[in-house]
Formats: sequence, C-alpha cells, structure tokens
Amino acid sequence: MFCFQCEQTSNGKACTKYGVCGKTPQTSNLQDNLTSLLIELANSLKKNDKNTRLIIDGLFITITNVNFDDEFIKRYIENVKEHIDHDKKFDIKNIWETNEDIRSLKSLVLFGLKGIAAYAHHAYVLGYSDDEVNDFFYEALTSISKDLSINDLLTLVLKTGEINLKCMELLDKANTQTYGDPTPTKVSTTIEKGPFIVVTGHDLHDLELLLK
Repeated sequence: MFCFQCEQTSNGKACTKYGVCGKTPQTSNLQDNLTSLLIELANSLKKNDKNTRLIIDGLFITITNVNFDDEFIKRYIENVKEHIDHDKKFDIKNIWETNEDIRSLKSLVLFGLKGIAAYAHHAYVLGYSDDEVNDFFYEALTSISKDLSINDLLTLVLKTGEINLKCMELLDKANTQTYGDPTPTKVSTTIEKGPFIVVTGHDLHDLELLLK
C-alpha cells in the first residue's frame, strides 16, 4: 500500500500497510485511480455541468473519511470513464514519484482542490455555484498533469488559495441565504453516552435531511 492522499498520512510520508484513517489498500488504490481519471477528464476540456459535477463530487469522494465504499467508487470510476474523450492517460504516481519540490507544490494544489471540492459540493446541493470556481478545477487539474516550473506551480498554489477563499464565501452565501444568519445559541455541555452524529458547519443540508 502507498497512500499519500491527505495531511494525516503516516509520518508525513505515506501509509504503507493500512491507512491511519482506517482506509484499506484496495480503497486507496481505487481513489488514486479515480483521481487519475478526473485529471484525464479535466484534460478533455469539455466544460459542461455534467463533467464539472463529476470532477467536484469525484474529488470530494477522495477526501479522507468521506467515502470508503469500494463498490460505489468502482461505479463512479466507470461513469467518469464514459465522459473521457481522448487516449491521453495520466497516473497519479507521476506526482508522487517526481522531484520533491515539484511533488510538494503539486500536492498542495491537489489537496487544496479536494478541499475546494468539498465546499463546492455542499454549495451545489443548495443550488449555488460559481463559474470562476468551476473553471479552476479544469485549470488546476490539467496544470498538475504537465511539466511546469517551480515558479509556475507557486503561482498556481497561490491561486488555489484565492479560489478556496472564493468558494468558502460561496458556501457561506448558500448557507445563510438558505438557512439564515447563524446566531449564538446555548447548548448542553453535559457529557453523555454515545453514539452521536457529528455535523460540521458545511454539512447543514445533510443535517436538514437527517432531521427530516
């Protein structure tokens, strides 16, 4: 097993036997395969709603602890394959096995894209999206598949941060216009026996569905 998909990776290098998050080698390999295919899809340069959703939701799937359902990932992989219209293959190993400076910069972009995808996904289910954010998924994924200089990658890293902030603002707008402005609320601090469902600030739609 070689899993280098998140900031929790063992010893800051890679999980080599079993993921510290509980991920199996098979799941890790499937997620690497999916990531490679999403980069290939972005290189198709067919910017339409279907492909954009495939890229956003696909990147979201590969975030640590989001989806360990191997059968679901396999079906998603087949769906992505159907939308790739060229024979140019890409293997995510090309990023992990390159010069350490290039690897670090490309990893920053890729991990940043996964975070942006999470925000974009949650905004999208509430009916909100942004063309600049959507276009950046194509730009960034195609860029990390190329042999770019360190300076070019540094510029891309900085833009990743800018787009991340823009997408956070988009999700904030989606949440507040859908559910209203957050207000301070008293909650119990009593420690009780679980289990519990933990809901983060960008999962409000999921919480709504659970409550219904």
